[in-house]
Amino acid sequence: MRRPTPLPAPPSTGAAGDADAPVEVSIPLPPRRTETAPETPSEPTDAVPGGAGAGAGDDDLTAPAWATTAPLAPVVPIDDRDPSDADRVEPDEGQAPDAAPIGVRDVWAAARARRRALRAEVRRFTVRQRRRRMLWIGVLGALALLVLGTLGAAYSPLFAVERIRVVGTETLNPGDVEAALDGQLGTPLPLIDSSEIKAALVQFPLVQSYTLEARPPHELVVRIVERTPIGAVQSAAGYTLVDAAGVALATTPDPPAGHPVIEATDGIGSPAFTAIGTVYRSLPDDIRAQVTTMRATTANDVTLTLGGTNTDVVWGNADESAEKALRLASAMAVRPPADVSSYDVSSVDAVVIR
Repeated sequence: MRRPTPLPAPPSTGAAGDADAPVEVSIPLPPRRTETAPETPSEPTDAVPGGAGAGAGDDDLTAPAWATTAPLAPVVPIDDRDPSDADRVEPDEGQAPDAAPIGVRDVWAAARARRRALRAEVRRFTVRQRRRRMLWIGVLGALALLVLGTLGAAYSPLFAVERIRVVGTETLNPGDVEAALDGQLGTPLPLIDSSEIKAALVQFPLVQSYTLEARPPHELVVRIVERTPIGAVQSAAGYTLVDAAGVALATTPDPPAGHPVIEATDGIGSPAFTAIGTVYRSLPDDIRAQVTTMRATTANDVTLTLGGTNTDVVWGNADESAEKALRLASAMAVRPPADVSSYDVSSVDAVVIR
């Protein structure tokens, strides 16, 4: 910047030594930026030399506005700053000089406020998702409580066995079977031990199969299927009542009433015995009650004897036994056994009556 040329001295009516003295003008300098607070500008002063010796005409010589001088603020070294200003953030060049200083605590407070605002926005936009999650949690919790409560009640004494009922027996005494199962009383229904029940029912040879039925809260039903005896096999011990599988059911010294005597070559378990069992089970009840003897040497020559009239029924093998039983019933209806010596149904296509 070029310094302006001094103005010529105005004419003076004062002393002679002041007439030729020039007026000295100072150019103001911008204030220096320091580490202290912004300074307050001082009042401008006139720098006109020779004020004491000026004449009356000096009142007209007023320095222009650009010729004022502002006092400079003292420069404070960085090392001499106040320790309390260590956490103060200085304003930027574009910031107003009188703005309040920003501290670290203010920055932390602003960051916390921003995080709170973000969390509030996230909660606002995820409210439906959170409600749906809470609904699923509630449903699953209710189901878990229901299952746990049901299991807890089922395995508790609330569902203990207090009564055992046996059904399906014809020959067996139900009371005897119930007495054999008394060990299950007081046991919760889900904890019934089927192996113990099986061990108790093995004592009864007439039991072919059984099923257990739990009827909460305190009843256990045992359904029994009895073995069907087909006849008695003579032995040294007497007459042993057996079923179609050859299981011995009872032994008596005399032939049991209501059951035919079986005469099978090679005894129980032979093909002849198996064929006799198949034929006997295919007979209708009214014809089965008339049979007193069943004989067979092989599986192909089964013969029955009707005891009331001593009439023989030649059956042959056990094939098509159901159809042979129907043909025999029809033939007996046409010609009763009292007038017949034998019925031959070994061939289904041709029934021979003698």
